[in-house]
Amino acid sequence: MTELSGTIVIVFTLYVVAMLGIGVWTSRMTRSPLDFFLADRSLKAWVTAISSTASSESAWAVLGTVGLAYKEGLSAIWFLPGCLLGYLINWLFLAEKLRKHSEESNAITLPDYFENHFHDKTHILRIISVVIIFSCMMAYVAAQFTAIGKTFDAIFGIPHILSISVGGAIVLIYTMMGGVRAVAWTDFAQGIIMVLGLVILSGVALTHLGGFSGMWLEVGKVSPETLTWMGGKSVAVFLGSMVGLLGIGLGYPGQPHVITRYMAAKNTETIKKGTWIALGWGLTVYSSSIVLGICGQALFPGLDDPEHLFPKAAEQLLPTLLTAIVLTGVLAAIMSTVSAQILVAASAVAHDVYSKILKKSLSHERILWVSRATVLFLGIGAMLIAMGETRVIFWFVLFAWSGLGASFGPVILFTLYSKKITRQGAIAGMLIGFLTTLIWKAIGLSDTVVYELVPAFLLATLAISFVSKITSKK
Repeated sequence: MTELSGTIVIVFTLYVVAMLGIGVWTSRMTRSPLDFFLADRSLKAWVTAISSTASSESAWAVLGTVGLAYKEGLSAIWFLPGCLLGYLINWLFLAEKLRKHSEESNAITLPDYFENHFHDKTHILRIISVVIIFSCMMAYVAAQFTAIGKTFDAIFGIPHILSISVGGAIVLIYTMMGGVRAVAWTDFAQGIIMVLGLVILSGVALTHLGGFSGMWLEVGKVSPETLTWMGGKSVAVFLGSMVGLLGIGLGYPGQPHVITRYMAAKNTETIKKGTWIALGWGLTVYSSSIVLGICGQALFPGLDDPEHLFPKAAEQLLPTLLTAIVLTGVLAAIMSTVSAQILVAASAVAHDVYSKILKKSLSHERILWVSRATVLFLGIGAMLIAMGETRVIFWFVLFAWSGLGASFGPVILFTLYSKKITRQGAIAGMLIGFLTTLIWKAIGLSDTVVYELVPAFLLATLAISFVSKITSKK
């Protein structure tokens, strides 16, 4: 353990130096709000694809889905087509259209895009968007910081307050320096580390059990129900669970920290190439997560917290240096998402509230100063929330995911593919999507019927259609 601790310190230090180096490098190119929030619309295919997918997955992929596969077995496989469906919706139907529309209307943020599209001079759409983004992102970021605490607690017993403070400070520094360009390039590096870590660890776990046939045999001895497609559930419970996991894909079109990468993409060719890169990355990450989770049943039976499987497997199955690199992948997964989310929340305050609603006409330097101060303030707030309570990462993230997905996804798709949507319809869709998520979760229907994103997305879509139809006649 002492040898591992020393190696991890060295590897993690090198990783931190690299991330901060990217921050310094990109800070020299950041001279305006367009630079800070959209990298001057200059991101190329590999960076756009891997940074957008890495920022959408985070601790969900490395800790959460591995834990879910450990707990649910083969029946957890339904989140794989669900997530890939979300990738397809985003890259085939949303990315290029949103890139072009946002460039033509000079939209820097998602609230910008909504307000410009509907020529909304009342700022109602912007205000509603900012409230939803801010509330969901703070919860989302806090969940990522919680994941940092869980990782170090599982391996070294390091107090989560210390690990959250150190990890959070690193993210805040490079995000404040370079804005979205720093976030995109660090996400790109972190996405590569993340996928390599999962592939290596799942491959080693599978080899330990003697390949797929050995895995099937050994897991069958420990937990036979893990190897059934329904996971020992009744038909009704299984169908509800399957629809919920497939429904995860509905959330992708509404994630501001993901779709702003398309707005920052350089051109059409970037989107075309990025589509295949993103799909390949997602398929590799999720299939590796499932294999590792199922192998874990035989290798580490009876874990109190399934989300500790990844770090425990790395510690016990890999050589010291590889363990250090793979565990750095966990932190990479978390940091790739938390930096993107903090930046989106900061843009909601600095750009949408300060510059647009309060009409503060400031120099580029002053707006950049406000943006960086907002990043610092929001990051510290989320760290304090994370220090207060430990949560189940997978389901807590899914709750924030569904709030954003149901509020914004239907509205964005309508604005890109329908000329009949009205401002009132968009407002109704956002409010219905967000409130349905809250109510459905609060009264326990997510656990007994189906994951809240599915009904919230459908009701938001119906609300947009119905209200738009009524108000367009007027």
